[in-house]
Amino acid sequence: MRFPRTRPRSLAGQLFAMQVVLVAAVVAGCAFFAYVSGSSQAKETATRQVRTAALAIAGAPSVREAIRTPDPSAVLQPYAEQVRKDTGIAFVTIMDPHRVRWTHPHAERIGESFLGHTARALRGETFSETYTGTLGPSIRVVTPIRDGGRIVGLVSAGITVERVSSQVRAQLGALGLAAGGALALGGLGTYVINARLRRHTHGMNAAELSRMHDYHEATLHAVREGLLMLDGQRRIALINDAGRELLGLAPGTVGRRVAELDLPAPLTGALLASEERVDEVHLTADRVIVVNTRPVVGGERRGTVITLRDHTELQALSGELDSERGFTQALRSQAHEAANRLHTVVSLIELGREEEAVGFATAELELAQVLTDRVVGAVGEPVLAALLLGKAAQANERGVELVLADDSLIDDGALPATLPQRDLVTILGNLIDNAVDAASEAVTGPGGAVPAQRTGPRPARARVTVTALADDGELLLRVADNGAGVGPDDAAEVFRRGWSTHGAGRGLGLALVRQAAHRNGGAVVLEQGPDGGAEFTVRLPLAACGGARKERTP
Repeated sequence: MRFPRTRPRSLAGQLFAMQVVLVAAVVAGCAFFAYVSGSSQAKETATRQVRTAALAIAGAPSVREAIRTPDPSAVLQPYAEQVRKDTGIAFVTIMDPHRVRWTHPHAERIGESFLGHTARALRGETFSETYTGTLGPSIRVVTPIRDGGRIVGLVSAGITVERVSSQVRAQLGALGLAAGGALALGGLGTYVINARLRRHTHGMNAAELSRMHDYHEATLHAVREGLLMLDGQRRIALINDAGRELLGLAPGTVGRRVAELDLPAPLTGALLASEERVDEVHLTADRVIVVNTRPVVGGERRGTVITLRDHTELQALSGELDSERGFTQALRSQAHEAANRLHTVVSLIELGREEEAVGFATAELELAQVLTDRVVGAVGEPVLAALLLGKAAQANERGVELVLADDSLIDDGALPATLPQRDLVTILGNLIDNAVDAASEAVTGPGGAVPAQRTGPRPARARVTVTALADDGELLLRVADNGAGVGPDDAAEVFRRGWSTHGAGRGLGLALVRQAAHRNGGAVVLEQGPDGGAEFTVRLPLAACGGARKERTP
């Protein structure tokens, strides 16, 4: 027959049993010590009491005078009994040097020999002993009676052991009550504490708690999302490896306040928010992260649970997808225009104007080929060359002329393999898109990404000038437009996520540009361009590109 496996006692139950045994052992130990100490103290008190009585009797002049009489018992017996009653001791025996009793609590015992030791008293000493006499075991003191220099008698005063034991038993009863009360109070306090512990541990035993801790640690290190937990004081109570990497924090940040971590202000505000945040996009120096927060509330604010997801690559891919869509639309428009031009050439031939047809076709080919030859000849990096040609087609569809500066030159192989091509696309693509928006709106009217108003006349032709130069261990990417420019009040805000005049959901491009530049050890600078518009310059040290990103030390 198989018996059901019993579940081990919970941790709170084990602690309760252990604490009850411990309290009981402590109380029992204290009670035993108090009993031993009380018994010893009772014996010392009894010895001191009978010693005092014996010395007082031996030193009394009336006792010496009575001993000189022919019948000492006639005087000493009433005196001894009075002393015995007054002091509460068991007996007072006065005897001659030959141990013959002159007094005894039982008068019929007078004249008999004293039961006990007297040799030391006869030598002039006062001593105590426990001896069994006619009244049973007793604690007694024997002292000599001196008359001048001669010992004329002995005094023995004593108290029975039974009386001492009864006193100890009376004390032990009170001690037992105190010990029982202490045990009950200790047990009650232990029960209350362990009941609270049982609530906090949810009734789990030690093995279950240990297993949960192991799973907890394994889960924290296995989860690729960042996990951050804050306590009620906004201090970091827990952070996993992914969370530290996403926020760029060094080890040892547990216990520090979030406000002390030198994170971007919008991100710090989201982490410290008292309300729930859902899928908020924030930028650090190197990453785009999605933040979700949820307060932990149990009657009072106990903390916050925060999850972090890395959207850096997703955001870059989204930007590339937008560029590809724009390029596709440009190609579709160009295909439509090419069809119109081809029809024009065919019509000219049908009308017998072959020379005009050849001239028209040649002019169109020259216009399309000039920029292609210029880009291919100056930019040996295929990704940048393709990006420039695609952006030129998009800009042309919007009526913007994209020009490659004469001093542009990137030889094939000049850029290291460690420089991420995706970051190049992010930087140059977003700068050109912003410049095209600004230039086209300077011609067509307000509503562009740059809010400052031009003071002079609008340009007749929107133009964007791009410089791409790799020289002296540095990659320079500069994009200038002839748009409205950026006002002094907005110069410091253009790189902040969400800054845009195009409405909600925009304003991420320039923030990504600065992030990509910082990730590769470079910087981006905004100045006024030669044509009055904005000019963005990005410098990337080629030796440091793609290097290991350093963690921020809080």
